[in-house]
Amino acid sequence: MEGGGDAPMSSFIMDEETLKRKQREKLKKLQATGGNPRPARSLLFLTLKNPFRKACISIVEWKPFEIIILVTIFANCVALAVFMPMPEEDTNNTNSNLESLEYIFLIIFTLECFLKIVAYGLLFHADAYLRNCWNILDFVIVTMGLFTIAVDFINNISGVEAPVEQKGGGFDMKALRAFRVLRPLRLVSGVPSLQVVMSSILKSMLPLFHISLLVFFMVTIYAIIGLELFKCKMHKTCYYSGTATVENEKASPCAEAGNGRRCTVNGTVCKPGWPGPNDGITHFDNLGFSMLTVYQCITTQGWTDVLYWVNDAIGMEWPWLYFVTLILLGSFFILNMVLGVLCGSFTKEREKSSRSGEYQKLRERQQLDEDLKGYMDWITQAEVMENDQDRQGSDTESLYELEGLNRLMYYVSVLSFCICGLLRRHARRWNRFFRRKCRVWVKSRLFYWLVFLLVFFNTLVIATEHHMQSQSLTNFQENSNTALLCMFAVEMVLKMYALGLPSYFMSLFNRFDCFVVSVGMLELILVHMGVMSAMGISVMRCIRLLRLIKVTKYWTSLSNLVASLLNSVRSIASLLLLLFLFIVIFALLGMQVFGGKFNFPDQEVRRSNFDNFPQALITVFQILTGEDWNSVMYDGIMAHGGPVIPGILVSIYFIILFVCGNYILLNVFLAIAVDNLAEAESLTSAQKEKAEEKKRKKLLRYTDQLKVDEFESNVNEIKDPFPPADFPGDDEEEEPEIPTSPRPRPMADLQLKETVVPMPEASSFFIFGPQNKFRKLCHRIINATTFTNIILLFILLSSISLAAEDPIDPMSFRNQVLAYADIVFTSVFTAEIVLKMTTYGAFLHTGSFCRNSFNILDLIVVGVSLLSMGMESSAISVVKILRVLRVLRPLRAINRAKGLKHVVQCVFVAIKTIGNIVLVTMLLDFMFACIGVQLFKGKFFFCTDPLKMTEEECRGTYIHYQENALHEMEVRQREWMNSGFNFDNILNGMLALFTVSTFEGWPKLLYTAIDSNSENMGPVYNNRTEISIFFIVYLILIAFFMMNIFVGFVIVTFQEQGEQEYKNCELDKNQRQCVQYALKARPLRCYIPKNPYQYQVWYIVTSCYFEYLMFLLIMLNTMCLGMQHCNQSEHVTHLSDMLNVIFTVLFTVEMFLKLGAFKAKVSFYFSFDYITHNSFEFI
Repeated sequence: MEGGGDAPMSSFIMDEETLKRKQREKLKKLQATGGNPRPARSLLFLTLKNPFRKACISIVEWKPFEIIILVTIFANCVALAVFMPMPEEDTNNTNSNLESLEYIFLIIFTLECFLKIVAYGLLFHADAYLRNCWNILDFVIVTMGLFTIAVDFINNISGVEAPVEQKGGGFDMKALRAFRVLRPLRLVSGVPSLQVVMSSILKSMLPLFHISLLVFFMVTIYAIIGLELFKCKMHKTCYYSGTATVENEKASPCAEAGNGRRCTVNGTVCKPGWPGPNDGITHFDNLGFSMLTVYQCITTQGWTDVLYWVNDAIGMEWPWLYFVTLILLGSFFILNMVLGVLCGSFTKEREKSSRSGEYQKLRERQQLDEDLKGYMDWITQAEVMENDQDRQGSDTESLYELEGLNRLMYYVSVLSFCICGLLRRHARRWNRFFRRKCRVWVKSRLFYWLVFLLVFFNTLVIATEHHMQSQSLTNFQENSNTALLCMFAVEMVLKMYALGLPSYFMSLFNRFDCFVVSVGMLELILVHMGVMSAMGISVMRCIRLLRLIKVTKYWTSLSNLVASLLNSVRSIASLLLLLFLFIVIFALLGMQVFGGKFNFPDQEVRRSNFDNFPQALITVFQILTGEDWNSVMYDGIMAHGGPVIPGILVSIYFIILFVCGNYILLNVFLAIAVDNLAEAESLTSAQKEKAEEKKRKKLLRYTDQLKVDEFESNVNEIKDPFPPADFPGDDEEEEPEIPTSPRPRPMADLQLKETVVPMPEASSFFIFGPQNKFRKLCHRIINATTFTNIILLFILLSSISLAAEDPIDPMSFRNQVLAYADIVFTSVFTAEIVLKMTTYGAFLHTGSFCRNSFNILDLIVVGVSLLSMGMESSAISVVKILRVLRVLRPLRAINRAKGLKHVVQCVFVAIKTIGNIVLVTMLLDFMFACIGVQLFKGKFFFCTDPLKMTEEECRGTYIHYQENALHEMEVRQREWMNSGFNFDNILNGMLALFTVSTFEGWPKLLYTAIDSNSENMGPVYNNRTEISIFFIVYLILIAFFMMNIFVGFVIVTFQEQGEQEYKNCELDKNQRQCVQYALKARPLRCYIPKNPYQYQVWYIVTSCYFEYLMFLLIMLNTMCLGMQHCNQSEHVTHLSDMLNVIFTVLFTVEMFLKLGAFKAKVSFYFSFDYITHNSFEFI
């Protein structure tokens, strides 16, 4: 009966579990196929029932097959990385073996491609093989590899020898195979954070394409202007008379006439024949090189050198205007649009992913609850049936067992069991008691600050380490670090005991503490056993300094900032994965294109090269940071033949690398920083509002209690069923002394203009009352628009007069005239301040003149001008200082420009509240400086004679040979010197790392660290390449992310300050923008002439075909302007002039046609809506 009762239930449960398992397997298969069924036919004849296609589908959906392909991809990348490029296309045994291995990789990838085409179909189905971008990349690479092998095979059969650049069996195709490292992204595409980063970048491609068109347009315009202005100006330099020898090793342009640089050395003359700066790469001789030079200037790398070269060639009067406007428009404005696009895309994708993730979790939780509920119902029914059966047979079984057992042994066993139970119970009770006490202790503030003091003492001990320290200090540091490590181990054990292992390891900081302490103990044991050196343990001690971040536990704003930074780790990790793959791809491509080619005769070996994989990675990372990327590009161009085709084409590699890496990937760091800062600020504001609400409720409860105590005698009074705490607004109405908050402004009250500041009710100077007519007149004057514009004009003229002073001859006639002008300006500004003080009062009452910080700035500037005028002698240092302070006069314009005032206020607010970011950044910088001291102290010394390695050897003299002139020798004294930036102590280390974080000159410090040897020893070339990891990690963490936090904080602050103006408005941001657009928008006027002839002209000029025609003419005119080049023939010059005349005539005809079409509405042609287009064409 039992079996009959249980069997149906168990079989039903088994059937239910089997059904669920089959559904899960079917769902996994459906997800593996992309959510859609397979096509009925593949390659037009293979159906789903075909056994060969079934086998192919089983293979490609087999998990080990995917693992095998990924291992092959990794092995292919390793083979490409191990390959050693050599000069003159030379090779060795390793390279030959790797070339043979390429055939095996190609066979595997071809087999994979074939199986997937058979399984999925080629093209026509929605889920066909070539409908996936990764598959398209695989197909192209495999096809090119097969094509290269086929070409080599045909050449071998026909006896034709492959050209030099094709030796090695498809050498160029290996560069394309490097793109296979993108294929592992298919596995991580399911990671939400990586999906957010990738989706934000991909979805921002369209607006980025629009920005790239704008950049291309601006580069083209400035390139054509540079072509017109600086053509053939960069090829003259100073030569020794009658020779072809350049005056200086680093030559620069000169000018035979005009205001350019003159040849001042005797026996030199300025003449043409010089290729130009950077071996003839930097010039404006044709449109291509001009665009390359303009783009280099936009990246702000080496643009000052180009400016100085142009100044040397033609003079310094006006070229600065060309370059300054180029930098302002190109670098500071247009290229920063990329950041705006990426910030918006990343925020939208993160919100979308968050909503999608929450919805998915909700669906999974609901499904799990339903499954669990059904399962628990069946289990409950089974337990009820079993309990009924057990209850029926329990009595007889108990009697039978008692009769067969010895009663004495039974009672003894029961007694022992009870005693053991009591002991275990007491032990558990005492254990719970001790754990409870220990938990209270480890969570107390006393324990927290005690541990913090230990960490702070550990910080001081580590900070005392420096080069050439005494042995006693070294012993003290070792003993202190050992004692501190033991204390931190005790802390870890106490927390594990008090919280329990699961609760302990739930905290990120606890996991970090456990890792640092465990590694520290292990390394301490290994060091005492003599297995390893003490370097590693010293580095781990420095990483222990991150425990200082735990001070944020009781610092709300800083805690929220750290929490937001930790929450962004997942997005940053995903971005770092993309960045690493990007660097690897371009490093492998660089090895194939430039490997072994950066060797130039009579020149030192370039440190930035692609001769091996680690060095290629460092070079690509250097280009990403933007530091001296143009110098690497120049070397790449010269390695392939110089500034001629095909050498100049390799610049495309560097431009794509710089654009995609620096402008897109690295700007995503700033996008993540802005997004997380906004999240931290919202969290902080929410916590502040919550705290204020809690405080207000507490105050209301206290007030309510007072009221109850006051009226407790009136027991018969009916109590209010709704306490005041539930309606805080009622309390505010009962207390008239508390001012109510301003009512939200309706939509009609939105003002787009700045409101007039009312005149205070108090008297001014104790004389002028609120109703005084003179005071009212002053109020009307200072709030008049004309008065404000006049003051702005005088501020502008005063600033120009300050800039026009002659600092060399103080008594010149120009300075005397400007001195009288300064008296006039000071008098006007003094009158303005007197009028404002008369209107608003001086400083005693609210709303007075000196209660505004910007007015105080005005008062200081005017007061300094009055004091400098009252002192006669300009030789007195006080007078000089006062006159120098007049440079603050342009700042007075801040108080009169609303937008500029908001920007300055935003900057000041950001400076006030930026302390949290400064603390976190300084802590990380201090930690890296401590690690740098451990790694590099005393190792940056060198001798001016590179052959000497120690200070004892670096004595006497040596012979120095000039570069590119081995016949010129110079005897110099040997000197033992230290690098300007070093890590001999903590302060020097922090200064060196700060320069690294600015990206300026950091490769020089990097290679100094790579060449560093032992302490007090000279450098060894490429001694420790692996040490570059320290600088790369520092740059990614500090320069890429933390430094961008500062910029992001200013952005977030500016957005918040902009919202503060409308905090009492009942409209949200989108509604306000809609209202402002409606108020500012102008209706489009459609003019249709009534005259039939005029209508025909109007119909032509307003048609889209006419616009297309004019656009084509503009493009042809641009091409005509770009046709010009240096040393062009007379025929080309004449043809260019004729084409320009033709285009001018055509554009004039266009203008007259439009004037004829709108001749009754000439003002319409030059109206505001068309002034940026038609009026510009007319000019």
